[in-house]
Amino acid sequence: MDIIRLLPDSVANQIAAGEVIQRPASCLKELVENSLDAGATRIQIIIRDAGRTLLQVIDNGRGMSETDARMAFERHATSKITQAKDLFDLHTMGFRGEALASICAVAHVEMTTKPADAQVGTYIEIAGSEVVKQEVCSCPDGTNFKIKDLFYNIPVRRKFLKSNQTELRNLLTEFYRIVLVHPEVQFTFVVDDEILFDLKPQSEKQRIESIFGGKKNVYVEKFVSCNVETELIKIHGFLLVPENATKIAQQYFFVNGRYMRHPYFHKAIMEAYSKMLTPDQTPSYFIYFEVPANAIDVNIHPTKTEIKFENEQEIFQILLATAREALGKFTMVSVMDYENPPVYPTPKNSTPPARPNVIVDTKYNPFQKKEVKEYISLLDENLPQKTMNTPPSEPTELMGKLWDFDDLDINSTFSHLGYIYFPTEKGMLIIDQYRAHVCVLYHQFLLNLTDMPAKSQSLLFPEVIELTPDETILMYNMLPELRDVGFMIEQTNKNEFTIQGIPYVLDASQIENTIKNMLSSWEQKPFSVRDSQQIIALSLAQKVAVERNRILSREEKEEILQMLFNLEENQRTPDGKKVMILLDEQSLANRFN
Repeated sequence: MDIIRLLPDSVANQIAAGEVIQRPASCLKELVENSLDAGATRIQIIIRDAGRTLLQVIDNGRGMSETDARMAFERHATSKITQAKDLFDLHTMGFRGEALASICAVAHVEMTTKPADAQVGTYIEIAGSEVVKQEVCSCPDGTNFKIKDLFYNIPVRRKFLKSNQTELRNLLTEFYRIVLVHPEVQFTFVVDDEILFDLKPQSEKQRIESIFGGKKNVYVEKFVSCNVETELIKIHGFLLVPENATKIAQQYFFVNGRYMRHPYFHKAIMEAYSKMLTPDQTPSYFIYFEVPANAIDVNIHPTKTEIKFENEQEIFQILLATAREALGKFTMVSVMDYENPPVYPTPKNSTPPARPNVIVDTKYNPFQKKEVKEYISLLDENLPQKTMNTPPSEPTELMGKLWDFDDLDINSTFSHLGYIYFPTEKGMLIIDQYRAHVCVLYHQFLLNLTDMPAKSQSLLFPEVIELTPDETILMYNMLPELRDVGFMIEQTNKNEFTIQGIPYVLDASQIENTIKNMLSSWEQKPFSVRDSQQIIALSLAQKVAVERNRILSREEKEEILQMLFNLEENQRTPDGKKVMILLDEQSLANRFN
């Protein structure tokens, strides 16, 4: 009995949709790439409810005839390749012929299209791979796609879409990847009737500035250009100067007009920055590759972001040398001649001014941070006594009595290079004073967020922070928790927030960096509401904790350690870093062998 059957197109299309169309951002990518392949110079994107209700793409491209309009929705129907060898000589963004069929399988789709040489256009309406209507219509040149009710027939897939803010950020991510490599095309991006971007045709550098720049300073001024042309490849782009690197980074590779991920080439860029960055700094870069179409393989993954190069090792070396040269030119400075300083002529008939009598107060330090005990006492006022009196954790087999603070002799401790040392009966206990203080402050801030209002201090001059559109989306989620922890913050413009008050333990000079760090931590992975409180508490704790190289007094060490050992979780910081280690006798003896 025969058991193998050919699947209906509707079923096959839904299977393909699972790979090609994963969320609204996938639809946006496929539709805009089709517009670019059609030669569009003007593309308008309209979003409602983060793409759940509507995702519309309007272009002024070549349009399609009535026959092509109907065929475009068939699986594996494409005008971009005709035979297998064409896969290795691609000059278009799309080529598989699966995208439109996959979209139609999971959404209601309406399309109007008309080529420039036709008098009338074609209207097609499809739902769940079934053609509902096809008729002649009057419409402008180009193509207009409306994707409605995405995943309406797959409730499980629709249920597992993230929040509107998260899905909108994914849409913006895809939008950035496209517009940055096609600066010659005009793009308009509209979300719920609000224009987020209206990008005119411009240069690559201007396009980067339009996306990530702000009013306060020019974003692209922080970059240096890199250029190289060889027989294998042509590379140009922009690298962030090391001194401007932060925790948040924009990192983009493009090849032949297509965005790509490439960990191997990323390693080359990071190697070029070697010894120029601190551990908490990440460089931004925008690198554009041009190679022969037959020297790369795009047909690796349905998303077409993983690309294989024919000469990866050679290109790695070229990229590394180019990046090093660009950064080297920036870091080169002229050496001042101290032995022969320049002599400026003195005006005639003039007497040199008398040397001013300057009195220096060597004890004054305007940059001195608050004492550790100030931070702890400020937080202590809001801390319930039950938390301070919580019994210490149960002794462990490894630590023995080390968990009992009363058994520790504070007089026998000493500090060096940011560590506190305890000689004990089991060996040497070493505590990282900065991480220990982070643990203590983190739990205090988290308590403020969850149980009680925090103290705020008003700013004499309100601080205005300008964010990118995707950072603004993140800020919406964080606002309630930021206010709970002591920030007095309001949105005053589309991408601007004004801060009139800050937590009492935070210095005014730390506002922008603290908020940027919070946004960066949030961006690394999807967090729940509870986790957002933890992110804010950790960011604040890291900012106000005692510096590593600070020599603590006996009272300061005692305060931090008393509170640390009263915490249930005190061996690691909230982000998983070790707070303390124990070197037993055998470990110490091995050091002398």
